[in-house]
Amino acid sequence: MKSPYIERTRRMAVFALLGALAFLGDVIFEGLPNVHPVAVLIAAYTVVYGVRALIPIYVYVFLIGLSWGFGAFWLPYLYVWLPLFLLIHIIPRRWPTFLRAVLYAAVCTMHGLFFGILWAPAQALMLGFTFRQTLAWIAAGLTFDIGHAVGNACASLLIVPIVRILCALEKQKTR
Repeated sequence: MKSPYIERTRRMAVFALLGALAFLGDVIFEGLPNVHPVAVLIAAYTVVYGVRALIPIYVYVFLIGLSWGFGAFWLPYLYVWLPLFLLIHIIPRRWPTFLRAVLYAAVCTMHGLFFGILWAPAQALMLGFTFRQTLAWIAAGLTFDIGHAVGNACASLLIVPIVRILCALEKQKTR
């Protein structure tokens, strides 16, 4: 029988590494505008770990803050990943893998498309935008969000394979 302390320590190390992997993916793809594997990794973490996926998500957010500062730019990171997490989390595990894979891809694509809209409330509050200025800011960023959506759509093909790898590493039955 394994010690619960060993299991907790192992789990903390795994979650720290998963958060660091999301951060590394963000850094590696930094040169491509709004194309990165973060949404795909968050989706896979959510499928495998459920609510506990919030731990590596916020490890990632913390690492962003450590790297680029905990200023105003960082604040939207505190909430912008929650809609993705919640939508992936509510997809029933009993549904066929193909249907879930399509839904995961759709959710990741939509998250990329609406990323600027999710970011807009914090931006408006921090910069004192009016509603019209906020809409103009969203419209100006739409081309970036379309690229973000396309990148997420392409990368989302990897969600099911990543889930299988994580389940094998966790010695779980594939979900």
